[in-house]
Amino acid sequence: MNLPDRFHDVDQLEDAMSQPSAALAQALQRAPGDILVLGVGGKMGPTLARMAKRADPGRRVIGVARFSQPGLRQELQREGIDCLEADLLSREALADLPDAPNVVFMAGRKFGSTGSEWLTWAMNAHVPALVAERFARSRIVAFSTACVYPFVDTRGPGAPESLPPTAPSGEYANSCVARERLFQHFSHRHGTPGRLLRLSYAIDMRYGVLHDVAQKVLRRQPIDLAMGHANVIWQGEANDWALRTLAHCDTPTSPLNLSGPRIAICEVAMGLGERLGLEPILQGEEAPTAWLVDCSEAFRLFGPPQVGIERMLDWTADWVARGGASLGKPTHYEARDGKY
Repeated sequence: MNLPDRFHDVDQLEDAMSQPSAALAQALQRAPGDILVLGVGGKMGPTLARMAKRADPGRRVIGVARFSQPGLRQELQREGIDCLEADLLSREALADLPDAPNVVFMAGRKFGSTGSEWLTWAMNAHVPALVAERFARSRIVAFSTACVYPFVDTRGPGAPESLPPTAPSGEYANSCVARERLFQHFSHRHGTPGRLLRLSYAIDMRYGVLHDVAQKVLRRQPIDLAMGHANVIWQGEANDWALRTLAHCDTPTSPLNLSGPRIAICEVAMGLGERLGLEPILQGEEAPTAWLVDCSEAFRLFGPPQVGIERMLDWTADWVARGGASLGKPTHYEARDGKY
């Protein structure tokens, strides 16, 4: 993986996050046909779609979204991605989409869930049911979240895929359990192959746990240690592994934890503070439990992560110190009540 020591701008960052591995090109040979990315307009969608196209330039990659972000549709089209505007809550709009052997489902709702819970459930449970019916004959790799698990002991290996998804609290986490159950139902009913990617914190310089902590260090804001641990993975690797999962679909669909090494928020804050020349303001004590996942199965399939935490800390500190762009969407990693 050819990655720079620092990212000079957003274009270079997005280019790096959409750089495919040789292993991805080989994996996609076992999952032939068009790739339909539903929810391509989200945080990870644009770089994942670009990576798919770069891994196999002759393959049709179709991105579907409402394209509310100005210029995104045009950017993706310039890179050879076919873009279709659609409201995934509409059966009619879904019916009009082309058939595709491979579907990557990235649609969902987290931020703003509190206060409009009805829309969160519609996006996270109703839309998956509509999609699973419409693309019953496709492979469906659907993004989920580690939030479906209960909190686990921070001294252990993290939640394995075999642990039943019993979300601890909050409308968002419980709606994500519903999303998985709907995909499972239709996979059992129609024999649809797939995987449910329980992603934990993909790291983009503009977004993510490291970005949040770095911003607090820089702004001299207190860092709550109650949710003291998390798993993180470089977004470029998360994209790569998600696409490679198309070659590892099960019938019926099954979960796969997707992330990298666990981090301690205290250690991350201290590491970023050292790089930024600032003493982090730490408050509270680490709880004995957290949302942590055991990613040994992903490591078996794809190998260990190639981008380690020290490199991500170097990148993050450099980015925020220079006033690099931010998506302005805190992860709320510190929330233990499930409210977003």
